[in-house]
Amino acid sequence: MARLNVYSVLVVLFLTCGAVMATKENYQIIKENNCETKMGLPCVLEAFTSIFNTGSISNMCCGELVVLGKVCHSALVKRTLENPVFKDLNPATIIAKSIQTWNNCLALIDSPSPSA
Repeated sequence: MARLNVYSVLVVLFLTCGAVMATKENYQIIKENNCETKMGLPCVLEAFTSIFNTGSISNMCCGELVVLGKVCHSALVKRTLENPVFKDLNPATIIAKSIQTWNNCLALIDSPSPSA
């Protein structure tokens, strides 16, 4: 039983330290890559709504999201999840929606346009 408690404490410490490191890492990634300046506000709002709420993202905004890049996209989503305003959201669900939005946009942008 004591072994289980020690293990639990170690897991909590590991997760806490990992969360602190991830926070600094996300902010550093965002700053170094100028992530916050690569998308226009209307597209940021569309992407945010499609990931953190229910909504869709337009083809134009998918293009901006792909130009933003996966590294910036992931860091911005993770940083948003760190905000206490979003503490009631399930991070796994949000990350899954984030990946789905990214993959859908990437497929849309990478797919050849139909011939006229």
